[in-house]
Order: sequence, then C-alpha cells, then structure tokens
Amino acid sequence: MTPVYSLVIPIYNEQAVLPLLLRRLDALMDALDGPAEAILVDDGSRDASPIVLEAKARADARYRFIRLSRNFGHQIAITTGMDRARGQATIVMDADLQDPPEVVLEMVAKWKEGAQVVYAERLTRDGESAFKRFTADLFYRLIGRLSDIQIPRNVGDFRLVDRRALDAFLAMPERDRFVRGMFAWIGFSQAVVQFHRPPRAAGETKYSLAKMLRLAVNGLVSFSDAPLRLALWAGLAFSTLAMLYGLWVIGMWAMNADFARGWSSIIVLVAFLGGANMLVTGVLGVYVGRIYAEVKRRPLYVIEREVGAVEAQRPAQRDDRLQRRA
Repeated sequence: MTPVYSLVIPIYNEQAVLPLLLRRLDALMDALDGPAEAILVDDGSRDASPIVLEAKARADARYRFIRLSRNFGHQIAITTGMDRARGQATIVMDADLQDPPEVVLEMVAKWKEGAQVVYAERLTRDGESAFKRFTADLFYRLIGRLSDIQIPRNVGDFRLVDRRALDAFLAMPERDRFVRGMFAWIGFSQAVVQFHRPPRAAGETKYSLAKMLRLAVNGLVSFSDAPLRLALWAGLAFSTLAMLYGLWVIGMWAMNADFARGWSSIIVLVAFLGGANMLVTGVLGVYVGRIYAEVKRRPLYVIEREVGAVEAQRPAQRDDRLQRRA
C-alpha cells in the first residue's frame, strides 16, 4: 500500500534515544489518518544505532532502514530520506525528540487546509545554552538582511512538505546544502505551527560549534553574494586608507619630517597590496571552492545497504534523478 505520509529521520550515534524514539513513532503512525512509512537514515553511526534500526525495519513493514557508507552530514542524510520518500506528505524530524512527533498531527492539519510547506517554529529552546540561542538569532538576522529570501527565524529542519514542493526541492542538485534555505527559496504556500522545544531525551548533541559554523557558511554563501560585494568594498576601503596614508607621508616629507629612507613607501605598498589582495582572494576562494565541488558531479551520497519491505519499489524517477547526479 502506497503511504500517504513519509517520516524522514536522520540518525547519527543515537543509540541511547532510539527505544523511546521508535515507540513514539509507532504511536504517531497509529494516530495518522492514512498509511505511513518511517525512513530511518543512518549517517555512518559508530555505535549500535544501525543494529537497532535494521532490526526494527525487519520486524515492522512500515519502517525502512538506509545506512550510508560514511558520515555525509545532517543535510545530506535528510536529502537521502526525502529521495526515498513515497508519501504525498513528507515530514522531516530529528531523532533526539527535540522535534516532538506529536506536533506532526498539527502539521498535517495545516497541510489539509492547503499549505504545501508547514514548518515548526520554536517558541522556547530548553536545554540549549544562551550562546547557542544568541548566535542562532544573530545568524538568521544576518542572512535575512544579506540574502534575497526570508528564512523563518527559530525554525530548523522540522517541517512537512507536500509532494509537489518536495519534487521541486529534489530537483535542486547542489552539494553544499542548506535545506531550510532551499525550502524558503522554492516558495509555495507555507504555514507555521508553534511548539516548545524540549531538551534532548537522551544522549548528546552531534552539532559541534565547527559544524554549526560550517552550516552557517553554507547558508550564507548559497543564498547571498553579499560576501563578494563586502570584499569589493573592503578592498576599496583598504586601498583608500593606503592612499590617504601615502598622501600624509608625502606631506610630512615636504615638511622635512625625519623618516627612514624607503620605510614609508614599503609600508604603503604592503598595506595596499596585502590588505586588498588577502581579503578579496579569500572570499573569492570560498565561492570558487563551491564551484569546484559542484562541477565534479559526484553523487550526493553512497548507500551501503537498505532494508525494508518496500525497498524494491522505489519510484523510477528517483533512480533516474540519482543517475543524473552521478
């Protein structure tokens, strides 16, 4: 039976929370008004998570288990699950239960009212440090000002996506993915449900400061050319300051100031060339590096194995799309 709902859950080293997660997913699928599937994507876990997930997929036909060949990252794991989703509505949520499965019922109600993308806005974020909340808010304010799209604040990847919107998302082949920005970019009618985000049910967060910074850079570079324009103006500012300094040096020389011979001209040249070139080249390098990664046309992910009662029934268009990516 073709599912109406597809639940996509990326998982990385979450063995501590899996028993509770699977029980709540069971309850959610029982409460939904149509057949549902749960797609569990293991993103190269090194603990016992794959064993638990594969056993669940073999015991319950509603579950599908996909194990990636290595850790490709949270955004790629989400994309993997959505590539395999067969439902008319696909719901993405994290495995740590900070995205409460019960909120999905509110999302479904909004979807039935006509919304094609329903995202969950966090009213509170229990268990997160003040530093993380501050930097997250600062990032969304920044990207909102620098990009041409408006990404909702206090929103992660917890959302419901209609089939038409999902197909539009999957047609976007970029490698450095910022999923929440991509869904904002595609448009369609969007609605919001609000919830209080609880702390993790068990285990520890897998999003280190370095990973959060990488995600922020991906979001900024993918949806804004402001860093390039900033590099242009910064380079111009360095050059202007260097020229003003040069004029000051000439004036002091004309007034017979005591300068070491050659020192002034060297300082001016170093300030002018070093400041402008290093800054502009660095920003350009970020964009060129993204282009280099794209033109290699490597597949987004590699699947090590897939377990589930319907694993042989993947839609043909999904396989064709993956071949084109490869």
